[in-house]
Amino acid sequence: MSASLSKPSHSAKPIRKAVFPVAGLGTRFLPATKAMPKEMLTVVDRPLIQHVVDEARAAGIEHLIFVTGRNKGVIEDHFDRQVELEATLRARGKDDVLAELEKQLPGPGTTSFTRQQEPLGLGHAVWCAREIVGNEPFALLLPDVIVQANGTSCLAQMTAAYKQHGGNVLAVEEVAPEETDRYGIVSPTDPEARERVFSIDGMVEKPPLGEAPSNLSIMGRYILQPQIFDILSSQEKGAGNEIQITDAMKTLLASQAFTAVQYEGRSFDCGSKVGFLAANLAFGLAREDIAPELRTQIMKLI
Repeated sequence: MSASLSKPSHSAKPIRKAVFPVAGLGTRFLPATKAMPKEMLTVVDRPLIQHVVDEARAAGIEHLIFVTGRNKGVIEDHFDRQVELEATLRARGKDDVLAELEKQLPGPGTTSFTRQQEPLGLGHAVWCAREIVGNEPFALLLPDVIVQANGTSCLAQMTAAYKQHGGNVLAVEEVAPEETDRYGIVSPTDPEARERVFSIDGMVEKPPLGEAPSNLSIMGRYILQPQIFDILSSQEKGAGNEIQITDAMKTLLASQAFTAVQYEGRSFDCGSKVGFLAANLAFGLAREDIAPELRTQIMKLI
């Protein structure tokens, strides 16, 4: 651990709630997303949003908060019971499939849905969840990004760091220096420290090439203190003429500690076509039931 990291002065409140911004239009996947939310596109046999929810639940999250928009009702249906389907599976003796569905189903009263109503940016989407989150720290997971972890899930690695250091926690990963202008980049307090958990003293959204403070990008997983909502309530629009969560975090950084976790695993940006296809291949090859035949088909195509 970096010597610049300090222990929290009191025990950190547990992370019980997670926010999932799912109001985006998915224009990069038209026409597939004309009538179906992009979050319901499948990686192998699970929707993107299911992969991200599974990661959150594996980290101990108890309450799932979805910030939705128009035409997103199918996401709510996905996390609800389907009595007719369950009856059909039971009648056909497909008990293993039924058990898998029940295992993935959140418990009664553990999901909440709220509308963003206007596409004003990620920061605004997070602010829309303020009444449901309340005055407690929370996790924020972007459904466009799914993680193939090496053992422990990405968010679980972050909650472990949070329990030790408190404050706010960001997942980061290395990107090529020539790509830093495409991401939010963090500035380590001690640039020479190579530990996977370290403190940061700055962050910048899409810095010009050659001006990035590091090659460590913010990956799409956050643990944030509730004071972020007060900042977001008056946050001015930034890049893309939208309310940016990075801008609000930079303000919060002036009064609260931020820790970065260079997580163990691999992320896939499923907001891009290539990233989505790569995720399907990677997760498919990790499945014992389909990997051999998938590998054969890949070799035929190559």
